Amino acid sequence: MHSSFPFTATDRANEIDKKAAGLKSYPRVYFELMLAGFTVVMGMSLSASFLPIFANDLDPSGVLVGFVVSAWFFSRIFTELPSGVLSDQLGRRKLLVGGLALAAGGAFTCSAANSIYLLIIGRGLWGLGTALFFMSNTALILDLFQSSMRARALGTFQGIEFIGSFMGAPIGGFVAGIIGYRKVFLLAFALMLCSFSVAFTSKGLRRIGTETSGPSTSSIKEVFSRLRSWDLTVTCISSFSRMLIMQGAISTVFPLYLNHQLRISVEHIGVIFSLRTAGHIIATVSSGYFSDKVGRKPMIISGLAIESACFYSYTLLPSSELLLLIGFFEGFGGGMVFTSLIVLLYEVVPSESKTSAIGMYRTFMDLGGFLGPLFFMLPFTSLGSSATFLSAIAIIVLNIALLMTIKSKTRSE
Repeated sequence: MHSSFPFTATDRANEIDKKAAGLKSYPRVYFELMLAGFTVVMGMSLSASFLPIFANDLDPSGVLVGFVVSAWFFSRIFTELPSGVLSDQLGRRKLLVGGLALAAGGAFTCSAANSIYLLIIGRGLWGLGTALFFMSNTALILDLFQSSMRARALGTFQGIEFIGSFMGAPIGGFVAGIIGYRKVFLLAFALMLCSFSVAFTSKGLRRIGTETSGPSTSSIKEVFSRLRSWDLTVTCISSFSRMLIMQGAISTVFPLYLNHQLRISVEHIGVIFSLRTAGHIIATVSSGYFSDKVGRKPMIISGLAIESACFYSYTLLPSSELLLLIGFFEGFGGGMVFTSLIVLLYEVVPSESKTSAIGMYRTFMDLGGFLGPLFFMLPFTSLGSSATFLSAIAIIVLNIALLMTIKSKTRSE
């Protein structure tokens, strides 16, 4: 692994492309970012199996349960695009380290929550911190690699991150059964501090993370004008729709469906979420390689089709054993989409607007995350779980139709 780096992202990418494509050719900072991301995602996932259940206990009326999940995304809606511009001007490191500090504060606030309102505040602060972290993190990874390795490197990176989610969901479920929900958030707080320590002390990140694109006089309005394109619009709509479904149908409705309707324990729900994450990890790593070979669109559309079939399977009220298998394949389909969609975004915008485009992409993603729990709780409470999953299928089909209109992308600079 390298101990020093060329000054520009282009020089770094050229150096990498001259070497073998194995992990030994990846710079040291890549692995430091990976470790920080792993602990962040693991901390985020500790509450995945019980968060709506805990929120429902704090507010038995259930009115604010959706807001607990939505709060994660509310403040992010207004900060993603400005933070993308600031990242270009101030450097990635400042936003990345600051985001981790905010995430740690949010996790600690959740651990002290004795009312649903404090839980909502903690979730909002935590979500804002992770937004700043992941925006800067993703931009750094995409900067480091050229198109011939970009999806592979990002897919491997995200696959390792999601191992944290694979571990976090069942650990959080079992720990919650022993010491209670609030103590789990203290464990998440410790993990956020570990990520902060790794990022703050990284010499490589201190060097490359302070590089900027130079002073910019562009206003937000000018940034938007440079980002007008149908391909980018479709990509952002897909980002919105995916997070709408993930946070609404999966993170909010799915645990309630499993616990209240199928009478599955929190511990077992954690295992189901873990298997779902395992599928996501496998697909994220492998689809990055195939995406570089066959193109982004075929991987995205195939993944959406697999997800749609799995959502229909949920409507059939499967046994808990079959749910493990369905969850695995649903996660696998999501993993096929996850990496290829962000790389597709990176390749359909002008080079001078890539970080701003990531900010816009993540703004749509956060808007979907905010609205998803509120949107999908309506059919769940009034019509039942089947209506929720069928609604998700309809949204996926619409996404496939829109993605078909994007010009084919293979490997491009």
